[in-house]
Amino acid sequence: MTKHILTTAIVAALASAGAVGHAETLTRETGAPVGDNQNSKTAGPSGGTLIEDAHLLEKLARFSRERIPERVVHARGVGAHGVFRSYGNFARLTAAKFLDRKGKRTEVFVRFSSVIHSKGSPETLRDPRGFAVKFYTEEGVWDLVGNNLPVFFIRDAIKFPDMVHSLKPDPVSNRQDPNRIFDFMAFHPESIHMWTHLFADKGTPRTLRGMDGNGVHAYKFVNRNGKVRYVKFRWKSMQPDKGLSALEAQRIQSQDFSHLTNDLYRSIGAGQFPSWELVALVMDPRDFDSLDFNPLDATKDWNCEMAAVSCSTLGKMTLDRIPTNFFQFTEQSAFSPAVFVPGIEPSEDRLLQGRLFSYSDTQRYRLGVNYQYLPVNRAKNSINTHNQDGFGATMAAQHPSVNYQPNGFSGNGNRTLGVYRDNKRYRYSRSALSGATQQKMIAKTLNFRQAGETYRSYSDRDRDHLIANFANDLNQVRNKKVVIAMVAYAYAADTDYGTRLARATKTSMAAVRKLAASIDDDPRKKR
Repeated sequence: MTKHILTTAIVAALASAGAVGHAETLTRETGAPVGDNQNSKTAGPSGGTLIEDAHLLEKLARFSRERIPERVVHARGVGAHGVFRSYGNFARLTAAKFLDRKGKRTEVFVRFSSVIHSKGSPETLRDPRGFAVKFYTEEGVWDLVGNNLPVFFIRDAIKFPDMVHSLKPDPVSNRQDPNRIFDFMAFHPESIHMWTHLFADKGTPRTLRGMDGNGVHAYKFVNRNGKVRYVKFRWKSMQPDKGLSALEAQRIQSQDFSHLTNDLYRSIGAGQFPSWELVALVMDPRDFDSLDFNPLDATKDWNCEMAAVSCSTLGKMTLDRIPTNFFQFTEQSAFSPAVFVPGIEPSEDRLLQGRLFSYSDTQRYRLGVNYQYLPVNRAKNSINTHNQDGFGATMAAQHPSVNYQPNGFSGNGNRTLGVYRDNKRYRYSRSALSGATQQKMIAKTLNFRQAGETYRSYSDRDRDHLIANFANDLNQVRNKKVVIAMVAYAYAADTDYGTRLARATKTSMAAVRKLAASIDDDPRKKR
């Protein structure tokens, strides 16, 4: 009895010491008040715990279900709230309303992430970084789901599961293994462009604030007249940095496991709000044939110096608020390129076409079919849909007896009966089609040219680090044929690039030159 009174007194004293004003009564999730949150209900002083202690059972059962499935990719992430302001009226390019007036303000939520590594991984590991932005526009949500790097490893969604399997830990050893990674990549010469970006210092960002972002894929801008232009999106950091060297990353990892998250939170907390400008790289489809590469190939980049591309800076995004709850916002935020608004549509990019399904599908698996109604994902405008029920349904039906469309009540002017009509003004754009169905690689592969251009754009320091980082992984690969292939891809991109990589991996130059000559697909080099 004395011990019970003493424990109760200690708990009360500690609770009151930190209390300010009136303390609210603790309740169960049902709202019922809790009488004792310190002791389970037992059968006397020595008996077992009683199953009738509903508060205990609720706590334990709820605790067992606090975790949701980890994202297969982009598991390690951090988010922040902010605002996007348009620099002008871009109605000539797109019907998207958030871009129809200078200074127009649109709320955003951004999630930065690493792609391959697990939720508990250090933020210093080399990895592409997700750069996903959710725009809460007046006509619904738009998700611009991208990366910090402008291209990707593969060009067809059918290879995405295989690629991720190769990059993830070995199912036997549970360790990431360059032997598996480059065994797969050796069959995909188009991947050399991504590796040329990833093995540079930007593959290990110094800060999230300093990263550029890229939509990677081409999308479509459609204006009110139905004119279609293709567009790539690029976020330009207004506080840029060049990333970390491998030695710097090792040093930081020993000091700060979460250096990117901590830096972002510190800067926002100190009122030093990071910002990015959004650039649209626009191309008319009539110019596609003038290019010697396929502009819808996700392993290729566009730039503002290309004659076929015109660039417009659309506006500025500023992140100014840290989420009040990490799980509810960062973890429950769900992004998909299938979430778009009138004026922006997906292109025929083969990798993007697969992502339109897989990204939304993975969120339905992780969070349930009603994930779009979670606060972080929910549109700010009204949602008028006849979709219903399912796991986690919380939105009450506005017109419960009329849950189908078309219906006989539509058009009678009685709003209480649920007049939801499709509006032909928002039909998708039309595209001319020709030819037969096929399963065939794109005609203009041009696997190596842009990788060479990227290599030549680097400083001497960046090239040195690229070679050292790339060679460090390749020197762990036991199959020399795989190493020869990867070095040959670098050589086909740029002879200096390949020669230096061959030297760093002790690879036969004769074998490299022979393979490079047989695979080079650049028409400029053909004689």
